[in-house]
Amino acid sequence: MNMTQTMMSPLETAESRLLVPFDLSARQLEIVFGELYRHRLDYADLYFQYSRSEAWSLEEGIVKSGSFNIESGVGVRAIAGEKTAFAYSDEISLPALKSAAQATRAIAAQGADKRLPMLSGRAVPALYGAADPLASLPDTEKVRLLERLEGFARAADARVVEVMAHIAGAYEVVLIARADGHLAADVRPLVR
Repeated sequence: MNMTQTMMSPLETAESRLLVPFDLSARQLEIVFGELYRHRLDYADLYFQYSRSEAWSLEEGIVKSGSFNIESGVGVRAIAGEKTAFAYSDEISLPALKSAAQATRAIAAQGADKRLPMLSGRAVPALYGAADPLASLPDTEKVRLLERLEGFARAADARVVEVMAHIAGAYEVVLIARADGHLAADVRPLVR
């Protein structure tokens, strides 16, 4: 686990995971919002997400399955009057954002004149640390942990015939950019 990563705020973590690797800046996000607001809109935002998860299962004394998954992408939402349009791209890039913005702004032709109230920009306290649980142990240690759990269960009672153990973890980073320049982020580690 990278100590610098655990010391960063959720917003710094989100920017370093979702914007910096794709050469996206605040100025480029302004360009995307400019594309969206070419027509009359009441509200628009961008939703960036990065998620990594893994799971390990032990049955009959051996680790029978392991899985690993990575997903990332960006969503664009545009609201005009009572109409809402969404577009999503698995690719995080300026061209993909512009394309999604063009697709969603099409609803704005019939948009209402009134503006919707913006969300407040107040800070929300973090409920949990931002450490990446998937990076906390090497894969070999995760397998050994499952084997140790099986040993504990069998040692607890001689009648134990079968032991099934499962560990899973996920690490998700979310960044929301509003047209008024407000950025909000969340980092969601999970272990079970």
